[in-house]
Amino acid sequence: MSAPGMLRDNPRLDQWVRFDMPGQVTVSTGRVEIGQGVLTAMRQIAAEELDVSPERILLQTGDTALTPNEGYTAGSQSIQFGGVALRLACAEVRALFLDHAASQSGHARDALSVNDGAILHRGQPTGQDYWSLAAAVDLARKATGRAAIKKASEHHIVGRNLPRVDLADKVFGGPAFLHDMTLDGMVHARVVRQPRRGATIRTIDEAAIRRAAKGPIDIVRDGNFVAILGQDETVVEAAATVAPGHVAWDNVEALNPFQEEARWLLQQPSIDQTHGAPPVDPAPAARTYEATYTRMHIAHASIGPSCGLALYHDGHLQVWTHCQGVYPLRAALARTLKLDPATISVKHVQGPGCYGHNGADDAAADAAVIALRRPGQPVKVRWRRDEEFGFEPVSPAMVVTARAALDESGKPADWTTEIWSGRHTSRPGGGGNLLAAEALPDPPPPPPAAEGPPPPGAGTRNGEPLYAFPAKRIVHHLIAETPVRTSSLRGLGATLNVYAIESSMDELAERAGQDPVAYRLSVLTDPRARKVVEHVARMAGWRAGLPAGTGKGRGVGFAQYKNMAAYAAVIADVEVDETVRVLRVWCAADAGLVINPDGAINQLEGGIVQAASWALKEGVRLDENGISSRDWEGYPVLRFSEVPEIAVELIDPATDRPPLGVGEASGGPTVAAIGNAVAHALGARIRDLPLTRERVMAALLRT
Repeated sequence: MSAPGMLRDNPRLDQWVRFDMPGQVTVSTGRVEIGQGVLTAMRQIAAEELDVSPERILLQTGDTALTPNEGYTAGSQSIQFGGVALRLACAEVRALFLDHAASQSGHARDALSVNDGAILHRGQPTGQDYWSLAAAVDLARKATGRAAIKKASEHHIVGRNLPRVDLADKVFGGPAFLHDMTLDGMVHARVVRQPRRGATIRTIDEAAIRRAAKGPIDIVRDGNFVAILGQDETVVEAAATVAPGHVAWDNVEALNPFQEEARWLLQQPSIDQTHGAPPVDPAPAARTYEATYTRMHIAHASIGPSCGLALYHDGHLQVWTHCQGVYPLRAALARTLKLDPATISVKHVQGPGCYGHNGADDAAADAAVIALRRPGQPVKVRWRRDEEFGFEPVSPAMVVTARAALDESGKPADWTTEIWSGRHTSRPGGGGNLLAAEALPDPPPPPPAAEGPPPPGAGTRNGEPLYAFPAKRIVHHLIAETPVRTSSLRGLGATLNVYAIESSMDELAERAGQDPVAYRLSVLTDPRARKVVEHVARMAGWRAGLPAGTGKGRGVGFAQYKNMAAYAAVIADVEVDETVRVLRVWCAADAGLVINPDGAINQLEGGIVQAASWALKEGVRLDENGISSRDWEGYPVLRFSEVPEIAVELIDPATDRPPLGVGEASGGPTVAAIGNAVAHALGARIRDLPLTRERVMAALLRT
């Protein structure tokens, strides 16, 4: 058996586990906390396999100077891949210590065990422990990946609801976030943004900006990069608020507001690929199905705007950031600033979670660019709300057409998912996409427009139904140039792809005269998939044959995230008059081995709430100047008063099956369940997201 990818990429055991201090275990992970509870779960994994109390674990996380390079904390991969690597590393460390203890004591190896770090012989103390043996056990060796891990029946820490290690400061007002950090001599900075990529400064009235500040400020300019900085954040903020009105730009092309509608993509040149079975001969028109679904651009809508902090001192650049990939950001900064990566350290500090590529990398780059021009002076850049909405990368608008050729029983014999989408994977580690880099002279070239095939895919994610259709394919049209910056947001293309597939499944069930749950089960052969659908139907008390068009509706949605992570099935109850109210949501999920059940349920619940917001409210608005939805009125999200009653149940969480990524599993099925419930309530289907009042009224007028 070869070591899993993260262990192959970071093979030395002492990259993962060290015994630096008596009574403590230093455990390192490249994964970072963005609100998902991953650090608590990693602590449990390490404590379980090392047989120590979780309180002994000193967790190092997301630091290019200290932790393994695990790329991005993204894609529901932290436990599924990073946790598995950490588990194997800890199990191997434990085995090495027991091997050494056996060789030194003469005791039989299988008679030795570990209890809270102490070595026992047939349950009795030997006087040895990890710390007394640490000097003699060399962990500067390559992991084999072959250590025996515990069975689920042996777990004492994994599978328990341990308290979250990151919540106390957040709840009680401690210095939990990067925004709270201060360093001696720190200055505050704000950046004047290019209104559009490629815009160049014609004139800048520095005197007017200084007058507005009503206090001392400095103005830094390099090419089209302009920053205002000073000791007093209030003074800097006052200047930054008026500064855009005192900078005149050239090369600013007005946008066509029609570009906010996803169908604009259909008119654009694209990079085309087909994945899956070759096309078959077309079926007779009487036995075909086709429908097209769309969604607008979606913002990350982090509750707190982004922040970055940097210090350049003695030829070394230190950056503090709440981005999701410290190593990729370091590489991007090295390219942008033309520095040796070895002279840059990037450390994660928690900030507003976003589940994707928001403004965090850009804020860090802003701070780094300014710090390089102010050696020895810490620089903090904090974005404003309108800046976050206006300049972060957003999730691409998408168009998805589902087509099926049906057999005599009304089931798909051939299926095509055709997808039009901008780029979902434009993080800095891909080669560029930092705002500051684009404004500086001689920026690095942009990365080529490309996305990996499914699975996992990006725009194509979950574009292949898990259902057992005889022939399936995805036709992908990647639109390289879009009116606004786009990149990763929770679920990537899976949200609309699942919405399109699951909406189509409901329509096909209706055509066939079958109940939607029964119809799905008739074409589901994966036993774990069948189990979650059956389980959620029992949870919700699903009944076939409820009348449609009554204003009350119930819908179901299902997917296995990326067709390789957790399975989730969702049922939603809604009421619809002029607007949609989601009343109740049930979710059944199979995530394999679950490290912290409460944490996994939190992730599924959070995904349901966010997906309800996407389904009902969220869409980025554009005008001729760019993104116009720059506050909570222009970009509404689900309110606390609108959150439905939610019930989540995990299927077989204490299993010997490997863990599956759960963080994004409930999103697509929830949007689909709500869409199907709305169609049931109205007796008419809405194919465009979000399901706004205007779209509901239009659907009612059609009935």
